[in-house]
Amino acid sequence: MASVFEYAPAPESRAIVDIAPSYGLFIDGEFTGAADGKVFKTVSPSTEEVLSEVAQAGSEDIDRAVRAARKAFEKWSALPGAERAKYLFRIARIIQERSRELAVLETLDNGKPIKETRDTDLPLVAAHFFYYAGWADKLGHAGYGPEPRPLGVAGQVIPWNFPLLMLAWKIAPALATGNTVVLKPAETTPLSALFFADVCRQAGLPRGVVNIVTGDGGTGAALVSHPDIDKVAFTGSTAVGKAIAREIAGTDKRVTLELGGKGANIVFDDAPVDQAVEGIVTGIFFNQGQVCCAGSRLLVQESVHDEVLESLKRRLSTLRVGDPLDKNTDLGAINSAEQLARITALAETGEAEGAERWSPACELPSSGYWFAPTLFTNVTQAHTVARDEIFGPVLSVLTFRTPEEAVAKANNTQYGLSAGIWTEKGSRILAVASRLRAGVVWANTFNKFDPTSPFGGYKESGYGREGGRHGLEAYLDV
Repeated sequence: MASVFEYAPAPESRAIVDIAPSYGLFIDGEFTGAADGKVFKTVSPSTEEVLSEVAQAGSEDIDRAVRAARKAFEKWSALPGAERAKYLFRIARIIQERSRELAVLETLDNGKPIKETRDTDLPLVAAHFFYYAGWADKLGHAGYGPEPRPLGVAGQVIPWNFPLLMLAWKIAPALATGNTVVLKPAETTPLSALFFADVCRQAGLPRGVVNIVTGDGGTGAALVSHPDIDKVAFTGSTAVGKAIAREIAGTDKRVTLELGGKGANIVFDDAPVDQAVEGIVTGIFFNQGQVCCAGSRLLVQESVHDEVLESLKRRLSTLRVGDPLDKNTDLGAINSAEQLARITALAETGEAEGAERWSPACELPSSGYWFAPTLFTNVTQAHTVARDEIFGPVLSVLTFRTPEEAVAKANNTQYGLSAGIWTEKGSRILAVASRLRAGVVWANTFNKFDPTSPFGGYKESGYGREGGRHGLEAYLDV
């Protein structure tokens, strides 16, 4: 009998990234400790080792950062667009030059596989800065009037699932349009934002244009509520998004919210099954399913349900779960113990409600936060796993008979961020896509992003758009 070839370990070196034992806040071009001296630890999700100690910003620190940004705004906004563009181009080039270092750092702090940070996150981070650098001297041609003005100081709060990419989505358009920034990264993934602060210094960015304040939800709340913030940009949970909307109601602050999702991935009976299965896997198991636009609801036409499910299970059995620094790894660690507990509880609820649970044979590491790729079948729209955002590697499979039923089921959610359609008929793609209440609809692919394309949602998935020409509007006084 022929022997089965196994993948040999292919670890990326940790030596390329030098993580300091402690980090301060980045305010007015300098790293500084928190006013009250508070710190917290950031942990690697795959090993539970402490990576570094980070300053916990309080209201006094937020005030310092906002004052620095306000002071810098006067000169930064007065620069010609072509001059601002030079800084953004410089930042983009430095990110490219340091991409391997930043990819390893992101994998250590976040838990996602190195092949994702290396091949997806970092190229897109640089691309966003290049793209908005190109817009900086062309704002009069963006469709928002001949001389659109910046808003002022932007307070930005980003999540832990794409730490550096979400930073780029927010900082690049803000700087291109002449705003200054105070950004708070997620508590569990602060390191890449702090390394980005060093990139800003390396690029010679004027002091105070970008400020990074680390901390927990209280730090974010203090930033959002600060009276001298002109614009709030938030990516994260719907619950926190609603709290932010309530907080700024009655003020003159502008806001964009990119919140949760429960994306439907619709497979019709004429879809190429193998291609669709790859798209399904990408849609829900990329970044361990910790993606707001994940295709977490699979809608399969009844006549091909068994064929698709069999092929999908076969494909899941080949996924490699383990060390995220190994270049062969497909699924890394869940970002935190708290998130793992949430995923576990929701999966147990799915079983208790009668859905059928399946995972491939999968040996999980003994330390760290891990969850095996999981399917639920015999799911109805009443099941919790079909309604609630799980934000983990858990896929709910439902069926439909007609395109009308597929659209009705896809739209039967409080969210409206993303959807996917798999069919060989272009006319069906256009007909179905136009009826889906989702901000992004992919056809015969999934989770494809580009800085030129706007991203955002409907309903409880938030409002406003990031990316593309549309992403400029959120930072202009129009």
